[in-house]
Amino acid sequence: MAPSVPLLWVLLPGLAALEPLSVGLAIGVASALTGYLSHPRFYCSYVECCPRDGQRLNATALKAQLDSRLFGQHLAKDVVLKAVLGFSNNPSPKKPLMLSLHGWAGTGKNFLSQILAEHVHPAGLRSKFVHLFLATLHFPHHDQVKLYKEQLQNWIRGNVSACPSSVFIFDEMDKMHPGVIDAIKPFLDYYEEVDGVSYRKAIFIFLSNAGGDLINKAALDFWTSGKRREDIQLKDLEPLLSVGVFNNKNSGLWHSSIIDRNLIDYFVPFLPLEHRHVKMCVRAEMAARGYTVDEDIVQAVADEMTYFPKEQKIYSDKGCKTVQAKLDIHEDLVMGDTRARG
Repeated sequence: MAPSVPLLWVLLPGLAALEPLSVGLAIGVASALTGYLSHPRFYCSYVECCPRDGQRLNATALKAQLDSRLFGQHLAKDVVLKAVLGFSNNPSPKKPLMLSLHGWAGTGKNFLSQILAEHVHPAGLRSKFVHLFLATLHFPHHDQVKLYKEQLQNWIRGNVSACPSSVFIFDEMDKMHPGVIDAIKPFLDYYEEVDGVSYRKAIFIFLSNAGGDLINKAALDFWTSGKRREDIQLKDLEPLLSVGVFNNKNSGLWHSSIIDRNLIDYFVPFLPLEHRHVKMCVRAEMAARGYTVDEDIVQAVADEMTYFPKEQKIYSDKGCKTVQAKLDIHEDLVMGDTRARG
């Protein structure tokens, strides 16, 4: 809307002294300037805006990020990439996208959710449209489950009202009190709207260590039988996960109506990482710090990790979780090597 003439007297104090033709020109310029400044493209270059309706993810960029930054997880990358792009390209999804990521610590669950968040909202976890909940921080007390459920519903309702494509990440689902997460069940279901708000373009992501033992056993069975890791398919693990997590009393999804109503679109397994994948993590961390990648140091850091089973030592029991800390121990060697080559 163009500014009113009284406003222009304030904005342009010399306006009263102008001829009528000059006044008309000044009003036209101010109107055009106001329109330009209020244009979404200009405004959103300085202030974070919710993505426009119909705005799609960059499939090529997302795939490149997953390929270059997430190691040893062919299955998770394939499933999430297809799920997210299919959801993004659907102009009228019937329900929100609901992903449940499972696996031991350090296998890349947090990493993948961060990459995904960054491609929906460029600011990633810093975005006001991306919301991270930690079970032990946000829902610590068992005797306050009812309060948590009310707060959670209000929080999600308010944020989806502000931005339909909001992203909600729930970490430590294996530590969440049973029943809390069922509060969001109405928002995940096949409803056009709930109390006047549509949740169908939101994304919900659960992160959990629950089911990790089942995934590790399946991976080890493949290795023992001489099958390639890359031959493990979603159908080999998803049924085990859905049943195992539903019946796991130490899981926030224990006997959850969200599972019972089949509202989780994909149970995404994260496989245990092998020695070669740990080395990939070390190289990536060295490159991220601006160091020259020295294969002797890469080998040393990977060798300092602990592996299981005890006899074969195939998989890292912490994934890549402690790579940064292990590399810190070698800081002097890395810096010296980098300076020498520089």
